[in-house]
Amino acid sequence: MTNYTDVIIAFFIALLSAYLLTYPIKKLAFILKVVDIPNHRKIHKKITPRLGGLSIFLGVLLGLIYLRPSHPHLLEIILGAIVIVITGGLDDRFGLRPVVKLSGQLIAASFLISSGLVIERITLPLIGVVDLGFVSVLITVIWIVGITNAINLIDGLDGLAAGVTTIALTSMLIMAIIDSQLLPAYLCILLIGANLGFLYHNFYPAKIYMGDTGSNFLGYMIAVVSILGLFKNIALFGFIIPVIVLAVPIFDTLFAIVRRAYNKENIMMADNKHVHYQLIEAGYSHRKTVLIIYAFSVLFGAMAIMFSNASMMTSIIVTFLVIGLLHIFAELAGIVLGGKRPVIHTMRKWFHKFKRQRG
Repeated sequence: MTNYTDVIIAFFIALLSAYLLTYPIKKLAFILKVVDIPNHRKIHKKITPRLGGLSIFLGVLLGLIYLRPSHPHLLEIILGAIVIVITGGLDDRFGLRPVVKLSGQLIAASFLISSGLVIERITLPLIGVVDLGFVSVLITVIWIVGITNAINLIDGLDGLAAGVTTIALTSMLIMAIIDSQLLPAYLCILLIGANLGFLYHNFYPAKIYMGDTGSNFLGYMIAVVSILGLFKNIALFGFIIPVIVLAVPIFDTLFAIVRRAYNKENIMMADNKHVHYQLIEAGYSHRKTVLIIYAFSVLFGAMAIMFSNASMMTSIIVTFLVIGLLHIFAELAGIVLGGKRPVIHTMRKWFHKFKRQRG
């Protein structure tokens, strides 16, 4: 049993390692020409090094080496992470075709599945626990690949992916502590530490980007932690909990797929129509856009924690609140109702009326 002191030390090892290693990795990125060059799709104006995700990965790895947790799936989790980081690094340098990136993600998923780490069951209201049987492997692969790419897609502004994943991991950590799940808690703590260390260099205006190396690694690890912890939760709507935690990147990904399919575009090709770009298009500054998305991520994370031990009635109420929040988020970004914002305008009227009454 690892004591609290060791966990705190491991957290600071991950944080300081990521913070310090980013300096040499920044230089390495320029030497290897792993850089992000501005174009019509991107907001930044100068050549910026990528590969920052390598410092996040190394920070987590060094924290794990110190903690040395024992778990039957840990080796396969690490091997899968190495495959993800290598695939992301090659993509940052050479720009891999989508099918090659997908192959790397499938190989990483295969390590987990071979070790027996799969989504075995989900809990449904009125029905109870449902064993997924042979479908469990397919659902596990879809979840790992889906979440990995969802985090990758939201990595479009300075500090956005690092901040959103830190908030999601904090919610997951709280739920892991409540359920006494050690490995998910350790992984969350190390990932949060490494993220915060890197975020110093990555928050607006960013001096380095995490690149696909980082966004794919974070997406993969969040998928792993959720399979280890959140999908084991036996709440009435247990399978929805990880979806609420990751509502912002999942919503953005689904919106991108629908938009591209509707416009007869390749759903794997990048564009500048993601929610964060839409918020900037709606008139918000770069920093304010990131902070808005942080705020929504905090709200969704808090709702997921409420959801994890909720009664049927509370679960239903939280579900409607989540749907309402998603609609407000979509109105802010101007991607529903032709850019109109009836709910936001109504809320503003109520707020101003309340202020006048109080004044």
